[in-house]
Amino acid sequence: MSEDKAQKAKKEEEKKEEVSKTETDFQAEEKKTTSKEDTSKKEKEVKEDKDEKKEAKEGKDEKKKVKKTEVKSKKEEKEEDEEESDIFSSGDDEELPADIKAKLEKNKLAREKINKKKQKKKKKKGTTTQVKTGVAHIKATYNNTIVTFSDLQGAVISWASAGVAGFKGAKKATPYAAQIITKIAAMKAKEEYGLKEVSVLVSGVGTGKESAIRALNANGLEVTAIKDVTPIPHNGCRPKKPRRV
Repeated sequence: MSEDKAQKAKKEEEKKEEVSKTETDFQAEEKKTTSKEDTSKKEKEVKEDKDEKKEAKEGKDEKKKVKKTEVKSKKEEKEEDEEESDIFSSGDDEELPADIKAKLEKNKLAREKINKKKQKKKKKKGTTTQVKTGVAHIKATYNNTIVTFSDLQGAVISWASAGVAGFKGAKKATPYAAQIITKIAAMKAKEEYGLKEVSVLVSGVGTGKESAIRALNANGLEVTAIKDVTPIPHNGCRPKKPRRV
């Protein structure tokens, strides 16, 4: 009986040991799983923080890029405005160049001499009528530019060409020449007839076309309308054969 009791006690102790082992194993496994979950959570949080930082950086970079592009566009616009003002400031602030002034004065003196001879024969004319609204005819060809101011009926008030201003050869068709021509014609029309408003009729494909239109505005004339009146053939005359060069 004592041996049976001892065996039973041993078995009970073994059972208790097994239970305690299983409990310890279970606890260890739970600890491992919790530690793994904690590490995975921490990794996720770190990743999320990194992603947020990246997004914030990207957003900042995009904002910087947008700001840079805006600043660049503003700078370019300012530079364009400055260039335009430089081109056409001579029409507002400065007077005509000295060479052209001298040539115009010579032409004036020559005209006055001719007019004096004619006046002896002819009767005196009445006062000039005021033309406040008129038409500016700009003819821009490959070789020359001619600007003519007329009233609404088509009677010529004043005119100027590149040759009158003293330009020769290839310089006659330049935008600068067109600018000075329009200034000469506009000054004459304003002084003699009090011209203020102008509707523009442009013909030709020359380079002095645009600068002549801008110079009108620069010289104090209000441009009400711009119309292109360049003649276009609808398969009319047979064109010249091309040159063999």
